Amino acid sequence: MSASTPSLLTAAHELAGQQHYPQGTLYMVATPIGNLADISLRALQVLALVDTVACEDTRHTAGLLQGYGLHKPLLALHEHNEAEAAQTVVQRLREGQRVAYVSDAGTPGVSDPGARLCAAVVAAGLRAVPLPGASSITALLSVAGTGGHDGRFVFTGFLSPKATERQREVQAIAADPRACVLLEAPHRIEALARDLAALGERPVTVGRELTKQFEEVAQLPAAELPAWLQASAHRTRGEFVLLVHPNRADAADDGIDAATLRTLDLLLAELPVKTAVKLCAEITGQPRNPLYQAALARKAGED
Repeated sequence: MSASTPSLLTAAHELAGQQHYPQGTLYMVATPIGNLADISLRALQVLALVDTVACEDTRHTAGLLQGYGLHKPLLALHEHNEAEAAQTVVQRLREGQRVAYVSDAGTPGVSDPGARLCAAVVAAGLRAVPLPGASSITALLSVAGTGGHDGRFVFTGFLSPKATERQREVQAIAADPRACVLLEAPHRIEALARDLAALGERPVTVGRELTKQFEEVAQLPAAELPAWLQASAHRTRGEFVLLVHPNRADAADDGIDAATLRTLDLLLAELPVKTAVKLCAEITGQPRNPLYQAALARKAGED
């Protein structure tokens, strides 16, 4: 990348430089999750402009910036010193500096340090500006092919490292008909897979090392996750994102999701069909015709 760095930074300036970047502002900059080419031109413009880059790991960020031909003063701000370092950032912002914050990969504050920093900045009456970028969450969702579900999903992040608590969390996922996105580290992926196997035939899409050279995406029943990991030694290496697919067993009736059906059932228990359907459509935003057909089918089932 170094051979084309000047033209890359020029393009960043030409395309992103017209936007106003006020002083005394914190810029939360998403960085690549593995592939350096996934940086945005706007992120490059801001990283070139700011006075300081606060970061999760100064060595990692120094290498990242060097890859783009940038060199900036760095300030360590990680989970162990975030509260204290946040006050240093606030002071610099009050002095009129522009400060960027980057975590080691992806979006700061999302299963990464940065949330307490933003809270401190906002509490001080200062501004924080987000710069979006690469995301393992949306990357996996885009190739999971969840087959026409309603688009809703729950982002759970990392489950508990404690076995008993993690099993309780998996039980909660089992009871939720919505899609659920999880993150996991290589040293805990096998334990997570064993617990998720309790979901049986519910599909799971696994993304390993997304955007990197040895990226791997697989979709299989939850019960087969442990065997899939054990089939190759390299499958327990790298960073993981997993999508537990919607529970189709609870989402029948013409594609109406389970939560909407529960609302419909409660209304049908107290109201005439047409009134229940009208209210359910207003509450859930679902179209009336499928709700009416579902209501008729449920009433017929009671006879």
